Amino acid sequence: MKRILNAIGPAIIVAAVVLGPGSILTSSKVGASLGLLGLPVVAVASVLMIAMVALSARLGAVYENSPCDELASRLGRPVAVAIGLTLFTIVAFFQSSNNIALLGGIEPLFGDQPLSFPLRTVFLLVVNGLVIASLYLLKNLYGSVESLMKLLIGMMTLAFLFNFVVIFSSPTDFQRVVPDTPPDWFALLGMIGTTFSVGGAFYQAYLVKEKGWGLGQVRQGVIDSVVSISMLGMVTAMILLTSWRVFYGNPDAVALLSVGDVARQLEPLFGSSAKAIFCIGILAGGLSSFLVNALIGGTVMSDSLGKGSKLDDKWPLHLTTAALLVGMGVAIASVAQEGSTVHLITIAQACTVLGIPALAAALIYLGTRKELTGARKVPRWILVLAMVGFLVSCLLAGLTADKVYQKLSPPPTAAKKGKGVFSVVAGPATVQIPHSHKPTEPWRDQLRAT
Repeated sequence: MKRILNAIGPAIIVAAVVLGPGSILTSSKVGASLGLLGLPVVAVASVLMIAMVALSARLGAVYENSPCDELASRLGRPVAVAIGLTLFTIVAFFQSSNNIALLGGIEPLFGDQPLSFPLRTVFLLVVNGLVIASLYLLKNLYGSVESLMKLLIGMMTLAFLFNFVVIFSSPTDFQRVVPDTPPDWFALLGMIGTTFSVGGAFYQAYLVKEKGWGLGQVRQGVIDSVVSISMLGMVTAMILLTSWRVFYGNPDAVALLSVGDVARQLEPLFGSSAKAIFCIGILAGGLSSFLVNALIGGTVMSDSLGKGSKLDDKWPLHLTTAALLVGMGVAIASVAQEGSTVHLITIAQACTVLGIPALAAALIYLGTRKELTGARKVPRWILVLAMVGFLVSCLLAGLTADKVYQKLSPPPTAAKKGKGVFSVVAGPATVQIPHSHKPTEPWRDQLRAT
């Protein structure tokens, strides 16, 4: 046990970043809409994530140079830049969901009414400003982040475990009815993207080098990957099962349109304070993901440009700041539009799946070089699972692209003319209004309500 605990290090940072507010909210939504169907998906995604993180950790230990430098020396600098730019874009979009989640965590603490747009903007500016300041002021950044992530993962695991036990030890007070509405498959894609995050796995190689691990620590890298990512999958499964127990098939269940709605799953343990405790957890999860998530994009982008990959180099810090600012800008643009916070987070999480195939292919390419012989050779089971993960990522990319297109390009409103009336089609409902005269105010009200 002592050896296992000592081996836990870089991968726990990856797990803590992946298990952010978006993962918590999306897993809750999957449990509420799809029930137990999401459970095997979590298991498969966790196994694929373990293999990808273990592969990346081994590459960081056996190669002398960083991943992007190795790609540049073999395939050319433009290929490395393309990889860095891909991951930077994914991170910036992912960072926007962290910003939105922070708003979702803070707003319910001030009542049922959402904060005004100026207050939301000021809040995001202050938080990002503090994070950027800490980025440049913290000493021994890696050591501080690793210790903090271990603490946060432990706290989240215990909190959801206690809540899980209390809920499943209490009888349900409703007759479960299978929902007749179409399942939210888009939320399932978002949950896969938050668990099987090749972007986070790619960064594991950089964390291993920051840790100082070499060829003698490859076994520790495997233990670190298995233990840390298994904790990620376990917590995700507990959140999903808790949401299933409370919401799935419940005729009185509320639509999960806000953090306050999802917070009701904590009521069996925390009572009336559930919303506040859950919102504080969302805030803690968002803040823990903030800096490290941006560091992933900034470090890899700097490495792809040949400007250094160490956390004490200037360019990784500058580009990390850029990732923070881009994510904040996208978030501010998103909250300017009215809509569901959980829905915005789900879209952002699912869109991260689109860049996974290129990153997975890069890791597999580096792991199959002929010079990796003897102790430096990557075990076959890791490569096989990584290749399966690559195929899964290609399938997810195609499905996600189609879903994102459907979400962002809904069918246009159609108008049909008839004798005496014209019909305005608005979703599943049709409002018929006499067109022989100007619509009166009641007709406007009915149309607006529809």
